[in-house]
Amino acid sequence: MKTFLLIALSGLLAACAGKTSPAWQSNAHVAINNHLAAYLEGRERVATQELLLARREVARTGDATQMARVELSACAAQIASLAATDCPAFTPLASDAAPPEKAYAAYLAGKTAGLDGSLLPAAQGQSLKGNPALGSIADPLSRLVAAAVAFRSGRLPPEGIRVAIDTAAGEGWRRPLLAWLAVDRDQRRAAGDIDGAEAAQRRIERIVSGGK
Repeated sequence: MKTFLLIALSGLLAACAGKTSPAWQSNAHVAINNHLAAYLEGRERVATQELLLARREVARTGDATQMARVELSACAAQIASLAATDCPAFTPLASDAAPPEKAYAAYLAGKTAGLDGSLLPAAQGQSLKGNPALGSIADPLSRLVAAAVAFRSGRLPPEGIRVAIDTAAGEGWRRPLLAWLAVDRDQRRAAGDIDGAEAAQRRIERIVSGGK
C-alpha cells in the first residue's frame, strides 16, 4: 500500500522507514499505515489493533506533537469516510502540539476561515483556495479528506461527490465508498432523480452483500 501524503504532515514520523530510524518510529510508521488501510477497507478489528500499536509506540516519547500526528492521521481517515467531524483524541494534546498539527486539526474540523495554508500539507493548503480542484490532488486519501471538508462547509461542487466515489472505489476502500454513495443517493433523491438514487442504493447493497 502506498504511503499516504497525509502522513507527511509536518514530516509526520519523518524518515520512519529509514534504516537509521529509532525502532519506535519505524514501528509507529508501519502501524499507522496498517491502521489506515484496515480502517478504509472496513476491517475494524485490525484497524483498532494497529492504532493501539501506533499510539503505544509514540507514547514512549511523551512528545505531544508525535502523538498528535498519529491521532490526526487516524482522524483524517474518519473525516474522509464522513464518520467524524473533528478529532477529539487530539484535544488533550493540542496545547503542546506544534503549529502545523494545530492547523491540520483545525482544517479537519472545518475551521478553515483565516487558516494559514502554508502550515498544512500541500494538498490541503491547495484545497483552501476556492473550490478544491480535487482531480489535481494526487494522493487518494488527501483527495477524500479535501472533499469531505469541502462537503461539510457546503463548498463541494456536485461533481466532487462523483470524484470522491470514484476515488474510494478505485482504491477498494469500502468504508468511504459506502458513505459517499449514501450522500449521492440522498442528494439524487432530494433532487427528484429517483432512477439515480435507486442505482446508488443498488450499488450500496452490492457492496454490503460482498457480491453475493
